[in-house]
Amino acid sequence: MQRLSTWTLATVTALGLAVFGIGQNIMAEEAKLDVGATAPEFSVKDDAGKDWKSADHFGKKIVVVYFYPADLTGGCTKQACGFRDDLSKLQDNGVEVVGVSGDTVENHQIFKKDQKLNFALLADVEGEVATKFGVPVEIADKVAKVKTSDGKEISLTRKATAKRWTFVVGLDGKIAYKNTMVAAADDSKAVAAAIEKLKK
Repeated sequence: MQRLSTWTLATVTALGLAVFGIGQNIMAEEAKLDVGATAPEFSVKDDAGKDWKSADHFGKKIVVVYFYPADLTGGCTKQACGFRDDLSKLQDNGVEVVGVSGDTVENHQIFKKDQKLNFALLADVEGEVATKFGVPVEIADKVAKVKTSDGKEISLTRKATAKRWTFVVGLDGKIAYKNTMVAAADDSKAVAAAIEKLKK
């Protein structure tokens, strides 16, 4: 009888955790933003540890907000370097770029320095910004073993892991472009092409 009770308690607990996890995903889906919707307001720390407030940027420039899973991992590095290399062209069109992940400010500082990134990285450590944009995000402690450009292996810990989605917020503060099937290495080119179409 004691074994049955223990098993039942464990099963109920496991089911409860599973349901809770599903609930988190559903909330993110319900919050999803379609093109034409007003971009959500938020404030998080950037890679310098300063407050990055959407109200200071949205409506003043075209803003690319791209979500990615983790600093210094393969696809995420290719995506970031694409934006790094194309940034001057984007800036010539009045575009600002920010990358958002669940990594800490410290992780972002390592990533930015290692890859010589020239745009802000936002630390969405609780996944709140991802959720506001409707981006699926998993909340669980994870450790990524990664290599820096000089071959040194390091471990980076994060709590929130978002899917790779990209948005463009227009000058009117509304979602002008949304991509949920991002090809990491080509994202900056796809965004640049989308912005050119928006200008026509």
